[in-house]
Amino acid sequence: MVSPNISFFSGFFLLGFSGQPLLEMTLFVIIVIFYLLTLLGNIAIIYLACLDPRLHTPMYFFLSHLSFMDLCYTTSTVPQLLFNLKGPEKTITYGGCVVQLYVALAMGSTECILLAIMAVDRYAAVCRPLHYAIIMHSRFCLQLVVMTWVTGLASSLVQTVLIIQVPRCGHNIIDHVFCEIPVLLKLSCVDTTANQMELFFVSAFLLLVPLSLILISYGFIGQAIWRIKASEGRQKALGTCSSHLVVVFLFYGTATAMYLKPSSTTSQDQDKFMALFYGVVTPTLNPFIYTLRNKDVKGALRKMVGKA
Repeated sequence: MVSPNISFFSGFFLLGFSGQPLLEMTLFVIIVIFYLLTLLGNIAIIYLACLDPRLHTPMYFFLSHLSFMDLCYTTSTVPQLLFNLKGPEKTITYGGCVVQLYVALAMGSTECILLAIMAVDRYAAVCRPLHYAIIMHSRFCLQLVVMTWVTGLASSLVQTVLIIQVPRCGHNIIDHVFCEIPVLLKLSCVDTTANQMELFFVSAFLLLVPLSLILISYGFIGQAIWRIKASEGRQKALGTCSSHLVVVFLFYGTATAMYLKPSSTTSQDQDKFMALFYGVVTPTLNPFIYTLRNKDVKGALRKMVGKA
């Protein structure tokens, strides 16, 4: 239960599923398992990409950064979520809430751009195989990643500053599981129509522009694969792209459902479960999607396990 002295607490109360203790206990166990798998899977990807010479390619360089983003995002949200699920205290400090908001926005924005860059990398590998090493050289890949991080971190900083300046008039009860822009705007005691429109357009830009680049890249990739006569060649080309496409589908599907849908189309509990899927399940699935469908990664894993 939430303490009655809510007006004297400078942080926030994240209600989550406080009215359903059995559900909270079940979610606690499930989320602990998923979080441990997230740590294991993503750390393994980063470790392998750094140490195995066979994985010193642009694809795995980008994948290691994707794994690092997933680690940052889940570590900024899941420990606090588990703390709130395991007992009656549903609090988060003001600073903790701001950090959650900033990291979530930064990692989401950065991942949007990185997934687009990975699609361009796949385009170069399939459509320009003879020039791939020249196009995607190490310095260019590093420049792309730096640009991605700077854009995501800067965009998140602007968004976070704008949101925390919205007057709340002492309102600090958040009926959600994380600190996110839509739920924080609901605490405002002033008209937030302009903020909501700004959120919609920024989200649309960060989601749709990279997605358009991804679709264009895969349009050219599809044409190139269609022209390949040998079935073995087609299978190899499809194998290099299928994992990335699954990750794109998971990321953009949940992100679009969360940030571009009308607020009246889903219930509050549905929004909470969608946030849990986006923030807990998706980061867990990403490394396993790449691992299970990739011979190079599976070979590197067997080599690592054999040395252990």
